[in-house]
Amino acid sequence: MTLYVTASIVIPEEELQESFVRSAGPGGQNVNKVETAVELRFDAANSPSLPEAVRTRLLRMAGRRATEAGVIVVKAQEHRFQARNREAARTRLAEMIRAAAAPPPPPRRATKPTLGSQKRRLAGKTIRGTVKRLRGSPASGDED
Repeated sequence: MTLYVTASIVIPEEELQESFVRSAGPGGQNVNKVETAVELRFDAANSPSLPEAVRTRLLRMAGRRATEAGVIVVKAQEHRFQARNREAARTRLAEMIRAAAAPPPPPRRATKPTLGSQKRRLAGKTIRGTVKRLRGSPASGDED
């Protein structure tokens, strides 16, 4: 089953490798007998379906899920059924590729504060300092 990520990015079935393993966690007898967890592998480093910019962003985003050879491993075991876990793994991989395909935002340009804002900030600091100074104990000569 081909994985449609975006209008321009389509991953053919031949580039995806699925293996089924036993799930961890609760599930009674079923968890010990049935291999419902899915391990989906996608060789992103050598995939002809990905543009170069998307490939580099995807491998950077994948973090621990990417091997040193550039293979992304997605494991799904949250459902009791193999078919649902298969769909969950494929959806997760597609979301990861979609996020990598989105262009990064432009870098933030630093701006200087305006002269008026600097003066307002300093005036506020002066007023606050005056308030704090007036909170002090009265001078020794002011007692009745």
